[in-house]
Amino acid sequence: MRIGLYPGTFDPPTLGHLDIIRRSAVLVDRLVIGIAINRDKGPLFSLEERVAMVETECAGLARETGIEIVAHPFENLLIDCARDVGASIIIRGLRAVADFEYEFQMVGMNRRLDDGVETVFLMAEAQHQAIASKLVKEIARLGGNVAPFVTPAVKAALDARYPGRRGQSGRGGEAPPGR
Repeated sequence: MRIGLYPGTFDPPTLGHLDIIRRSAVLVDRLVIGIAINRDKGPLFSLEERVAMVETECAGLARETGIEIVAHPFENLLIDCARDVGASIIIRGLRAVADFEYEFQMVGMNRRLDDGVETVFLMAEAQHQAIASKLVKEIARLGGNVAPFVTPAVKAALDARYPGRRGQSGRGGEAPPGR
């Protein structure tokens, strides 16, 4: 059985994440979504909320693809997480050249730690290349529309986290001067 691990913080999961998950499902027999605890990033959503969002968003994909997709929180080294879940493949999504430079270093270190685990890169589809969880959170915080970047359920979670921000210009709801 070929097991793949797709790690990230998923704070929140975006359409870009779901695109990589959908495309990863054809490469493996079981796909583990490694949800990093990573306290240094100061996540907006708790680990439990992120796990629940990933499980909800992946349930339909699992049925659609016939592949087992599971959420697995982790706080250890990525390579140790891969060993823990029996993954022989780490799947990473790339949006831009800057992502590749960082990921290239990570692959080198992971190969030194365990050369039995391969890393596979999937390029984000063009319509998802600009989507980053950090930017989605910023747009939501400032009252912008995140609907093009996340599922309706994730949008609702963001709206609940930032109540009263919908439709505001960031200036107390007033239109900018001169407009």
